[in-house]
Amino acid sequence: MSKTQKIDVKDKDMQGAITRFLKTVLETEEIRAVLAPLRLPMKNTVMPALFSDPEKLAEAAPLSPSFPLNAAKLVARLTRKPSGQKVAVMLRPCEIRALVELVKLKQAHWENLVVISADCPGAFSNRDYFRYAAEQEPESTDNRFILNGLAGTRPPIEDIPLMTACRACEHPVPEGADILIGMIGPDPEKELMIQARTEAGEALLEKLNLTDYIEPAGRQAAVEEWTGRKIAFRDELFQETRNRTETLDKLTTYLADCINCYNCRVACPVCYCKECVFVTDVFNHEPAQYLKWAGRKGVIKMPTDTVFYHMTRMAHMSLACVGCGQCANACPNDVPLLELFRTVAHQTQAAFQYQAGRSLDENPPLSVFKENEYQEVVGIK
Repeated sequence: MSKTQKIDVKDKDMQGAITRFLKTVLETEEIRAVLAPLRLPMKNTVMPALFSDPEKLAEAAPLSPSFPLNAAKLVARLTRKPSGQKVAVMLRPCEIRALVELVKLKQAHWENLVVISADCPGAFSNRDYFRYAAEQEPESTDNRFILNGLAGTRPPIEDIPLMTACRACEHPVPEGADILIGMIGPDPEKELMIQARTEAGEALLEKLNLTDYIEPAGRQAAVEEWTGRKIAFRDELFQETRNRTETLDKLTTYLADCINCYNCRVACPVCYCKECVFVTDVFNHEPAQYLKWAGRKGVIKMPTDTVFYHMTRMAHMSLACVGCGQCANACPNDVPLLELFRTVAHQTQAAFQYQAGRSLDENPPLSVFKENEYQEVVGIK
């Protein structure tokens, strides 16, 4: 499906053009609500919100550089049981890929969803966004952030860098969306491309009466060049992280600031267990045990089990990691978790020829049995 249309951008306000598009979506009889980022009145904070009133979408900020959480977890809440009503959700590419994994893990459902996404300019970390919101007027500077984020040649706003996850993201163009909002290729200060990618997306566009449009001839080359810069940064990041974690001593040093708050587990969109082993009695050690360890070694670091915790999480979810960076975003001590988890996930997913979030039709590794798989590993020739 590739029905392609456009929306006009007024006064170079790309974010406003997208909010108007979402308003027309919500005005159709088919869509009951729209999930999109909302600019709250307090401190210019932006958080996901569920809109049922089309007029309220004027307050939306769909491409704000705020990324406080991966909204795939919220979509999972909205779809864990049938509602019988259709919802449109505006998601970043990494949020779509996380949602795909949650659907495959039976934590969410795709039915009654219309997924809308745009070429992603990235976002700031929580700390940097708070600084941005304090120093700038986000309602007037978000569009400058979007243009600079799409260009990718300089910090989007003065000296405030993108999240490392965004700089290393090789999927800035959404895959799996029903409707793509294309900003690379057209002149985004004048018009945005609206393209149906699925039957559901095409059916919705048929109701909106937009202007037909031809995808710009240079879009693919521009996307490849934009993505290529991110891949180059990613590969440098991987090599640097391997060098910093290649031995147990180095890994222990890398994770030394961890305090076992488990914020990274809570923030991770694909870490879905209702009860984590690390908050059970398995790791609720007896006081005598700590004294025994200290007596044997002379000194033990407290809290214990920090390295083991992260190694266990990597073993549990590296095959489902989509690289959204929320683990690092949630860390109070700025442990560079995104770099570590992305490096490990890239290797484990490559070993299984799997890419987290790529397709609903691909079974997660280790969830199915293949008779002739990995014969060289088990010694069969």
